[in-house]
Amino acid sequence: MTRPAVTPDWAFEREHWRRGYFRVAGVDEAGRGAWAGPVTVAAVILPGTALEYPFRDSKQLTAAQREDVAAEVRRVALAWAVEHAWPDEIDEKNILGATHAAALRALARLEPRPQALVTDYLKLRVDVPISAPPKADALSYSVAAASVLAKTERDRIMLELDAAHPGYGLAAHKGYGAPAHRAALDAQGVSAVHRRSFAPIRARLDPPSPLFATSPGQEETA
Repeated sequence: MTRPAVTPDWAFEREHWRRGYFRVAGVDEAGRGAWAGPVTVAAVILPGTALEYPFRDSKQLTAAQREDVAAEVRRVALAWAVEHAWPDEIDEKNILGATHAAALRALARLEPRPQALVTDYLKLRVDVPISAPPKADALSYSVAAASVLAKTERDRIMLELDAAHPGYGLAAHKGYGAPAHRAALDAQGVSAVHRRSFAPIRARLDPPSPLFATSPGQEETA
């Protein structure tokens, strides 16, 4: 039996509202586990009122629904921003460090500035109060809104990368470790948009590179 989708609410935002922090930014990322392309982070400040929105965790929506919801997020948000960390930054900082850096860049672009944050378990070092519960993209309207912006923007980029680097199927699997992606890597080798510090890519370098050692936060999925 399929479990019903979780509906977001304002519980985490209300905790900040009660303390007088009304501009609460939701933060979420897309593409953290992919082998190619950027990790994309969005930050969104919604109006500080307990309205109901059609915003959901991006994984609960179809591609067409995500586009519609993304347009609605941009329409109603007090502020929003999307930033990317590309493979060279991921290889330099590891995936967690690069995700944090992109998140901080997105937050710095918000105007008005956020007074508090809710993130999807992304424990950022910031000078405002932060809530970082797991699965926040399914629980918080603000984080759900950010998840949709991050996902739609990253999908758009992966379509462009697919055209620039044909044969890998990036438009279909979005850079994740699908069997077709593995087969394409074996046939074509590593491209300029692959994350060379990730174990499945590092193992396919010719010759294998000793430059990337496993570090905290580094993705090592085979």
